[in-house]
Amino acid sequence: MITIKNSVEIEKMVKAGSTLSDTMNIIAEKIQPGISAYTLDKLAEEYLLAHGCKPAFKGLYGFPYTICSSINNEVIHGFPTKRKILKDGDIISIDIGCQFEGYFSDMARTFMVGEKVPDNRKKLVSVTEEALNIAIQYAKPGNRIGDIGFAVQKYAEKHGYQVVREYVGHGIGLALHEDPQIPNFGTPHTGPIIKEGMTLALEPMINEGTDDVSTLEDKWTVVTTDGKNSAHFEDTVLITSQKAAILTTNRRQD
Repeated sequence: MITIKNSVEIEKMVKAGSTLSDTMNIIAEKIQPGISAYTLDKLAEEYLLAHGCKPAFKGLYGFPYTICSSINNEVIHGFPTKRKILKDGDIISIDIGCQFEGYFSDMARTFMVGEKVPDNRKKLVSVTEEALNIAIQYAKPGNRIGDIGFAVQKYAEKHGYQVVREYVGHGIGLALHEDPQIPNFGTPHTGPIIKEGMTLALEPMINEGTDDVSTLEDKWTVVTTDGKNSAHFEDTVLITSQKAAILTTNRRQD
């Protein structure tokens, strides 16, 4: 069931989103060659707890960490272990969720590590971030969920990429994952109507090669089957009377 949030609920989600954005800023400052994903995980957990929020991922469905850290061909749900050391030229997706007084926010960013990132990785990151901007533009009252997915898919394929189809965006609020599901592909004018007061987590996941993905033996880390790169951006948004208001933004908007 899709829920419409009232002013009290929205206020709590704004707080959750703001704190999560601040957490991502802390992580962004530390991303450099030689740092471990485990260190980033601990920074995130400590910051969230110190500011009255709970990590949303830790313990959810059995996930053992605060953040997901996915490097290069890892799509989502990568484990932030001590052995996962960032290298110059990597790209890393950081996905974080938090809970404030029972209400959730969720966001992801893909960062470039060091000074030697290849042009193909830079382009993938740029296109994926712009795909999120496009998703946000289409998330407005009167449109349908299918309009969002179609716009993201069209943009990704225009640049020679494929969207991940097995994992999707979602509603968010009293639970991290609520209705509706929001695929990054679709048919215009189909799916639920977008209404004021809905809160959505929009998250394009875009692959350099095919859309085929598989899960590693840890039963969590999703990778591209062909070994090519993947990028991931996500924001939690509130549908207002005119457009989507971003609750988790730490990105420059054009």
